[in-house]
Amino acid sequence: MHRHLREIATTCVFSLSALCVNAQSAPASPDKPWNNPAAEQSLNKQLSALPDTKYTLDPSKAYTLAELIDLAEQHNPETRVAWQQAKARASALGIARGALFPTLAAVAVGNTTRTQILFNSAFVRQTYGAFEPELHVEYLIFDFGGRSGAIDAAKANLLASNLTFNNTHLKIIFQVTSAYYRLLNAMGQMDAAEASLKNAQAVEEDAQDRLDHGLATKPDVLEATASRAQAEYDLQTVTGAQEIAHGDLATAMGLPPQTIFHVQDVNELKMPSELAESIDTAIDRAFEQRPDLKAQLAQLRAANAAIKQAKSRYYPSLLFNGNGGLTHEYGQQGQLPSAYARSEIWDVSLGLQWTLFDGGRREHEIAQAKAERSATLAEINSLRDQISDEVWTAYSNVKTAERQQLAAAALLVASDQSYTSARESYGYGVRNLLDVVAAQKALAQARTEDVTARTQLLLQVADLAFRTGDLLATPPAKTGP
Repeated sequence: MHRHLREIATTCVFSLSALCVNAQSAPASPDKPWNNPAAEQSLNKQLSALPDTKYTLDPSKAYTLAELIDLAEQHNPETRVAWQQAKARASALGIARGALFPTLAAVAVGNTTRTQILFNSAFVRQTYGAFEPELHVEYLIFDFGGRSGAIDAAKANLLASNLTFNNTHLKIIFQVTSAYYRLLNAMGQMDAAEASLKNAQAVEEDAQDRLDHGLATKPDVLEATASRAQAEYDLQTVTGAQEIAHGDLATAMGLPPQTIFHVQDVNELKMPSELAESIDTAIDRAFEQRPDLKAQLAQLRAANAAIKQAKSRYYPSLLFNGNGGLTHEYGQQGQLPSAYARSEIWDVSLGLQWTLFDGGRREHEIAQAKAERSATLAEINSLRDQISDEVWTAYSNVKTAERQQLAAAALLVASDQSYTSARESYGYGVRNLLDVVAAQKALAQARTEDVTARTQLLLQVADLAFRTGDLLATPPAKTGP
């Protein structure tokens, strides 16, 4: 037996030693990274065991903005985080309301005692046992607003959490919208770069043909070749930008960045009409619709309820307590016969509790609640100023984008006509190759600016809708099934 115990003790010692060796510790020195392969491997296993939230898209379909937003709202993890937080606040409200009702508990107490009692001039052994199943009731009858204040605070916190949930949707809608328009801009830039490359190749071919017929010089061909090489370089640059924009949109939708899907072309979108409303109207609408501002107002309600709850502690509270049940008892003294008994038992009490002195705790609780209310009110005023500035900036950006889009469209028409005229004149020998190359570069720049101006107008209109809360009130309509 002793040998067996020693073996068990030895095994325990070795097990504890292994745990100490594998236990986490701080890095050995500041000049080397921390290294614990076992701990990292366990974390990797934990990560791989998490549920996969990926979903598939049809690679042959061109998705509209409304469809992309709908998918993002379903699958973006941020919406699930805000949703669970709102559910937790709803449960907190249920907890606060539960204080209005009595608490009923089933209690079963079993007890046995054996002792020596002094009887006359001798000690007599006494054995006593009891088993008491009973019900216990507690009920706070009146508390001058303590529970109602807690319920009001829970209601306000739930309202704030619900509005925060809406604000999360608003942010996701804007994230997808802005990423979508940036992708459209990158796609348009790529189309413009490809068109510019074709023009540069055509100019290079014309220069080579004229050189072959003795109508141009070698420097002319080299200039055209350099222009074509620059166009190829620009195409590769915008190709990389398109890949990044595609990954950003996929990430906003809760997908891996390498997910393959297609979206509508920018040429299929209708440009928004001219902004007609005044800046004052836009700011007023933002005050009415922004969920983050409403959430702050809900927090103000919670602060007022906290003050009410703190003030209630200055008043007494009336409590009811009661127990009722049965008792089964057994007793024996010395060598006398045993005795058994069974009977009903109950007791009730009504107590009035009033804290007369607590070292200033209630006073400081009220002061703390009032300070938090003042801080919340200051945050609301600060947020109103911030919203006004955001709407003003977005409104100005829309107006600027409208003028830029009109100017860019006119520039594209003029540049295209200039390029066409330069090539015709070059064919007749009236203009030189440098004029054609310059016109080709100007046309390429005009194409780029036209695409940028159109997508920038769409993005700025979306930004204004985000700042005013319109994106949440009227999300883009679906154009497909």
